[in-house]
Amino acid sequence: MWFVFALLSAVFAALTSILAKVGVNGVNSNLATAIRTAVVLLMAWGMVFLTNAQSGIAEISKKSWLFLILSGLATGASWLCYYRALQIGEASKVVPVDKLSVVITLVLAFLFLHENFTTKSLLGCVLIGAGTLLMVL
Repeated sequence: MWFVFALLSAVFAALTSILAKVGVNGVNSNLATAIRTAVVLLMAWGMVFLTNAQSGIAEISKKSWLFLILSGLATGASWLCYYRALQIGEASKVVPVDKLSVVITLVLAFLFLHENFTTKSLLGCVLIGAGTLLMVL
């Protein structure tokens, strides 16, 4: 089931890039990011209340709060940079560079989460890196 959600995530991320490229035209990229963030915020809290998950807030540990807040800050920084890059660059070049996050995630997961770095994942990183270079140069 995780694969279905991951695939849907990729489809929605692709739509996000195209819709954002059109939407950011003539709009300050920071303002565009704030508007997008407000929509995401409303949607996320809507899902929390729709699934009756709000009662779990009190059970969140201090460690989880810290890392969720740090993750939110990283997301915000990523979105601000992404929208600015989309505003001044071509979507067909910005998106592949953004997807280098896959390679960076694999390296960080190996270093900090002690996840396995296999021959297959190394080959995948090399291919993603090479593919990104081919698309941007």
